[in-house]
Amino acid sequence: MRATTIHAPFDMRVEDVPEPLVQLPTDAVVRVLRACICGSDLWAYRGESARQPGQRIGHEFLGIVEETGSEVTGVRTGDLVVAPFVWSDGVCDYCREGLTTSCVHGGFWGAVGYDGGQGEAVRVPFADGTLVPLPKDAASDDHLLSALLTLSDVMGTGHHAALGAGVRKGATVAVVGDGAVGLCAVLAAKRLGAERIIALGRHEVRTDIARRFGATDVVAARGEEAVAAVRELTRGQGAHAVVEAVGTEQSMRTAVDIARDGGAIGFVGVPHGSGTGLDLGVMFDRNIALRGGVAPVRTYIPELLPDILDGTIDPSPVFDLTVGLEGVPDGYKAMDERTALKVLVTNG
Repeated sequence: MRATTIHAPFDMRVEDVPEPLVQLPTDAVVRVLRACICGSDLWAYRGESARQPGQRIGHEFLGIVEETGSEVTGVRTGDLVVAPFVWSDGVCDYCREGLTTSCVHGGFWGAVGYDGGQGEAVRVPFADGTLVPLPKDAASDDHLLSALLTLSDVMGTGHHAALGAGVRKGATVAVVGDGAVGLCAVLAAKRLGAERIIALGRHEVRTDIARRFGATDVVAARGEEAVAAVRELTRGQGAHAVVEAVGTEQSMRTAVDIARDGGAIGFVGVPHGSGTGLDLGVMFDRNIALRGGVAPVRTYIPELLPDILDGTIDPSPVFDLTVGLEGVPDGYKAMDERTALKVLVTNG
């Protein structure tokens, strides 16, 4: 089959690799219909996170089950399924508590020795704990497939950020970051009943999507200028709930500075850079809570899926460029150069 591999910084290739096979009775093989490129994939692309030459990549996909192991009972051949970005057994203590990203048998797609989502097919460990069946007729609906694909990562991650920030009905929310996760956090905050949503971002195409998703205000600034603008919009008090969806020292410092006393920050931007941007003394004095981390999206899919199916939420606008599998290297280049927000990958 064909699959995306990474060989060195900025060296992405689509190559012939062995077809995946059921190796354990708990496995399934999924033929990928839709995948996508994540902003976090760019760290490997840029050489900021290590990869072995030829390693697979991609952690967001949905597709059709082609084969199952003898112990798989939750899905069957022919089912349309979505895979969260971490596989999990569904039965360990962490999984039962909803923290599937800490599963004792879990792992990430594209890890050494495992398939990545940006390929024609994927061997799925612990299929019953990992895969979520979707309505079969969605396979013929391109728009719905795009929306459903966001359940594999960005919509669930945005929801995780909103929960971590304590978004509630009537709250004022600020979202730091205008990438796909930040935009989905805006959508999640709207879904949870936020009254005012302030999106921080300097790219008009993206902030237009934020408004479409429910943002009531846009702050097109960074650093101290952004802090001053949010404070002005909130009578000097700041936001009850702040989402940090970037992961840099500056973005976290901004999140702290725009949080209302007694508020909370939901952080899902994977930290990168030399510092954290956190001053525990400031957070202590102002009673600011910090929650977040790797989103257990497998836990959130059953809650979010019905709202996508009935049209209550539609995260599909985060995809603004579509490529076939052979065009994945061009998709990475487009996202790295910020000419694309998030790239959708189609396989038939």
